[in-house]
Amino acid sequence: MKYKLTPSTTFTGTHKVAPDKSISHRSIMFGSLANGVTRVTNFLEGEDALSTLQAFRDMGVQIERDGDKVTIYGVGMNGLKAPQRELDMGNSGTSMRLLSGILSAQSFDSTMTGDPSLSKRPMERVAKPLRQMGAVVATTGDKGTPPMTITGGQTLSAIHYEMPMASAQVKSCLLLAGLWAKGETVVIEPEITRDHTERMLTAFGYDVKVTPLQNGNEIRLMGGGTLTACDIEVPADISSSAFFMVAGAIASNGDVVLPKVGINPTRTGVIDILRLMGADITLENQTLVGGEPVADICVKSSKLHGIEIPLHLVPLAIDEFPVIFIASACATGKTILRGAEELRVKESDRIQVMADGLKTLGIDCTVLDDGIEIVGKGESEFVFGGGEIECHHDHRIAMSFAVASLRASDEIVINGTETVATSFPNFAKLVKEAGLNLEVVE
Repeated sequence: MKYKLTPSTTFTGTHKVAPDKSISHRSIMFGSLANGVTRVTNFLEGEDALSTLQAFRDMGVQIERDGDKVTIYGVGMNGLKAPQRELDMGNSGTSMRLLSGILSAQSFDSTMTGDPSLSKRPMERVAKPLRQMGAVVATTGDKGTPPMTITGGQTLSAIHYEMPMASAQVKSCLLLAGLWAKGETVVIEPEITRDHTERMLTAFGYDVKVTPLQNGNEIRLMGGGTLTACDIEVPADISSSAFFMVAGAIASNGDVVLPKVGINPTRTGVIDILRLMGADITLENQTLVGGEPVADICVKSSKLHGIEIPLHLVPLAIDEFPVIFIASACATGKTILRGAEELRVKESDRIQVMADGLKTLGIDCTVLDDGIEIVGKGESEFVFGGGEIECHHDHRIAMSFAVASLRASDEIVINGTETVATSFPNFAKLVKEAGLNLEVVE
């Protein structure tokens, strides 16, 4: 599948963006392990979250879905059953990394597989600490990629783990394994990362202690407790909103409102970074929904300037950098990102793939070991030329270059856009309503 975009200058309107993927995944996992019935509204009907849902069905959990409403009949902490087949995680690294923590504690053997993109992603970063807890986990090949095979019937012991690199997926995996481990599991993160796991565990009645450190947090939980079912309303996804925020800021006629977006402070790095660049972003109607803060995000056309991105904001915007790079190209002056080596092990090497695409469209940029320097052309009406972009089946790369068409002089063609369905199934429809001239070619 590919996108063909001809230039446009307008991006306006009120748009309900896709529900939060991180919270959708966790609602299925925790609801399945809880005692009682969990009801989820505004569930993300994207392929990634549906991979998680199917995995728990394969392990004997009764889950009913009516569009974006999901009812989960929890089986309790020890109620999962051996799947009859390999668990297919599709394109979802979150599903595989978090589930590895849960599966390590089960009485049965399991194997997780994924699509060609997921099959290249490193899994040893969760496998190694799980082995320290007593899990028996096998990854594939020299690079420790999927398939992952986990041997059941092990007794897990709590560990004290200082993460070498900030990663919410690694942290969540170990906290989930810790639910069954003997003793108190302690995870120390070097920088603050998204805390949906900690918040949702608390919502399901599990005691989690979070202690702020100088940079990151120390998170503790005792094994052997139970989860109690609750109702969850999933907010709109800030990562999906980021494409609309940047589009509204860089369009010459930009004015968008994004209702009920999750503004969890561990996820709002993209708002902070865009504001530092001069973006006109306001938050209205702030409230709490299921322990998660939400607000309406309003963005208008803005004159952006290049910045050196503060290190403490990097983990808080890790998924949004591809579209932040598009904003950087539309700023005056140079933008410098460092401390983002995590971007090299996402669905693609996002630093290199974005740099290749930016160069194709005429942007001067330099790849660093842990980041990138981008020389903005914000003083020009047309920042980008036309060209053909390879997104390497990475949904965020595809959506980011679609946004670039708002400041392009010629047609942009993006190849390999079918994975957009993993996180934002109606992206093409919504951005066309907002003003992009986008054609989907199958």
